[in-house]
Amino acid sequence: MTETATHLRVDVMAIHGRSPGVALRSLIIGLTAFLTVVDLFATQAILPSLTRHYNVTPAAMGFAVNASTMGMAVAGLAISVLSPHVDRRRGILASLVMLALPTMLLAIAPDLTTFALLRVAQGLCMASAFALTLAYLGEQCSATDAGGAFAAYITGNVASNLLGRLVSAAVADTLGLASTFYLFALLNLAGAALVYVTIKRVQPMDAMPATQSPLRATITQWRNPALRAAFAIGFCILFAFIGTFTFVNFVLVRAPLSLGRMDLGLVYLVFLPSVITTPPAGGISARFGTRPAIWGALAVTGIGLPLLLSSHLLAVLSGMVLVGAGTFFAQAATTGFVGQAAHENRGAATGTYLACYFLGGLVGSAVLGPLFDRFGWTACVAGVAAALAVAAWLTMRLVVTPTSAVSPASPARS
Repeated sequence: MTETATHLRVDVMAIHGRSPGVALRSLIIGLTAFLTVVDLFATQAILPSLTRHYNVTPAAMGFAVNASTMGMAVAGLAISVLSPHVDRRRGILASLVMLALPTMLLAIAPDLTTFALLRVAQGLCMASAFALTLAYLGEQCSATDAGGAFAAYITGNVASNLLGRLVSAAVADTLGLASTFYLFALLNLAGAALVYVTIKRVQPMDAMPATQSPLRATITQWRNPALRAAFAIGFCILFAFIGTFTFVNFVLVRAPLSLGRMDLGLVYLVFLPSVITTPPAGGISARFGTRPAIWGALAVTGIGLPLLLSSHLLAVLSGMVLVGAGTFFAQAATTGFVGQAAHENRGAATGTYLACYFLGGLVGSAVLGPLFDRFGWTACVAGVAAALAVAAWLTMRLVVTPTSAVSPASPARS
């Protein structure tokens, strides 16, 4: 390893000793997130093509593509239990290396069942890396830095939604569906290489005492009413996001909008504003409180929903911009709350939050897909609105208590 790589490995993400500039740290955190979850939503830009390839209904293909969230929910629960005993660096590295295998095999999946199972395997690997990285940041960042670090990670997630869809649409349009998955397997390996040179090996700081079982630690998190509400909000956020950005693809390719495959990929430039609006989530939550920040984000999302029902492309794109910006901001604020409200066993809290978050995506696909097939896009949007209303109600419960108190400067301030 070169001297420069060694320096990066020791200093870039660890907060010990001399740390790099905030901008450089945020860039590396965001790039790590991008390469971790770039596979998650990239397939949504080629959903109509996959539907034709496997000759299935939109609901069936939507569920298969979003089956990755099932794996992510399972992995989140596993990490919540095993986190105190998992070496962060090795765990993230192993997850990203293994992620490349099912990604590559998707190129030759012979049927929809195989495709769905490979997506589940992808989810297992993605969520393991995702949860361990968030736990690492929660442990190694100070209370004042944590909000920005979590926001940077979520911003990388936003970027993966944008660039992943653009790349998948472009590659599928020029080189075919199989080439898309081979390219993303290479990106997974690039993520592993980045982690290898930037994350310092450290022991989990919140290891549980020997007298407390991992299961008991997880149950303890559920007994915290503020954390319990945050877990449920995460569920609702991805429920709404999946419901919108999975099935809007079929609306965009049908009359009267009638977009082509490459045009459909370019549509996802709607996530570009989210790349700008998500990073300040930590600071805004710290200044005004978590609850006002999430309520504001959910209100922005709600304003965008009626626009999705328009027959005019500009209105639909505007609605997608608002829904994307609102849901990503809400996710960043909620993630920051969880990371700071859980003083002990942050890995368990983060894993549980991600399990609920991704379970919301799976349920959203399973519930809203048949609703879309049977009753149409308006019914699907109504289901999304209901999920947002529940999230807004749950946000009232994000009140700091003695068991979840954090410093006034942290994003968890109510």
